Amino acid sequence: MLMAELTALLTPEGLRLLDAVDSVDSTDDVARLVSGLRASGHSPELVTAVVTQARLRTRGRAKFGELADRMLFTRAGLEQATRLGVAVRHAARFRNAGLERVADLGCGIGGDALGLAGLGLHVDAVDVDDVTAAIAAYNLAPFGQDATVRQGTAEDSDLSAVDAVWLDPARRTAGHGDTSRTRAEDWSPSLDWSFELSTRMPTGIKLGPGLDRTSIPDHVEAQWVSAEGSTIELVLWSGALAREGVRRAALVIRGEAAHELTASADAADEPPRALGTYLHEPDGAVIRARLIGDVARSLEAGVLDEKIAYLTSDAAVTSPFVQSFRVRETLPADAKKLGQALRSRGIGRLEIKKRGVDIDPAVLRRTLKLKGEEEATLILTRVGAKRIAILADRV
Repeated sequence: MLMAELTALLTPEGLRLLDAVDSVDSTDDVARLVSGLRASGHSPELVTAVVTQARLRTRGRAKFGELADRMLFTRAGLEQATRLGVAVRHAARFRNAGLERVADLGCGIGGDALGLAGLGLHVDAVDVDDVTAAIAAYNLAPFGQDATVRQGTAEDSDLSAVDAVWLDPARRTAGHGDTSRTRAEDWSPSLDWSFELSTRMPTGIKLGPGLDRTSIPDHVEAQWVSAEGSTIELVLWSGALAREGVRRAALVIRGEAAHELTASADAADEPPRALGTYLHEPDGAVIRARLIGDVARSLEAGVLDEKIAYLTSDAAVTSPFVQSFRVRETLPADAKKLGQALRSRGIGRLEIKKRGVDIDPAVLRRTLKLKGEEEATLILTRVGAKRIAILADRV
């Protein structure tokens, strides 16, 4: 979004137009909206801004629910924003630690700041981009003086009046639309600056879940978070925000439910064993946190292969940290023979999962030429150098 578009939008006329627009779900909706606004004589900048925001508000409901209908976004800001439910969990860490005033450095469109302010904390939010900072100020306006926003850099921020810091280093190229990931040495602020700050005051640092684990300092708690099956972030907590004795954590969120696994260090793995009655796929946060061994022991399970994150057991138990499948049988891994076997069993609806094998599920599905009314899950993996195909049902 250009500043001219934002300026046109942040007028009584612009905001009334935006609030009057229904959901924009398709390109046909966009075309109709553009035609109608242009026919009414509105400026090109205002038309672009209203249409863009209407579409982003529709998309934003996935992260912010109904609150999205009163927010403003940039495309990049929405993609990178923390989901509101996760932001509230972040904020609860600060509140539970008795920290009342938080600097949100790299606030983006204000997703985490909304969580902090919503739990009654005072937020001093900062973003280096002028348009993004203006949008964050609009989104946080309902909180009045309890949530302030300014344009600036994390490194130049005065932190003398705050109790703690929430830090989201920029890990993508600058811009409001299409952006690309940058190398860790190009993040802003740098990891070295962020980690040094975390030794001086309570700090939460939001990072990508794939961060090289050798980069994680010894003085922080590392918490990997997944939501609805996708591993979305790694948060490093320091000082009063880090829990006593916890250095590794996996938080798994599904709907309104949340479950967490914590440990003082990486968990020791369980040894490999032969395929049993059940196969378990650990959640991505558990894998990233290297707590598979603890989950395996809770399921009386072992790993199918020591290099692949599938567990297997005979016990009829499951866990919120895995997806569990009851094994029907193993089938030939050859695509032609596999297709024949599935068709002979009347399986026409098939979920295909894979780990450790170079297979494109979409291409394989076309090759299988499925027919029938039955449904099942096909799990493709390997044990050692041997490929195996496991037919199973979700538990």
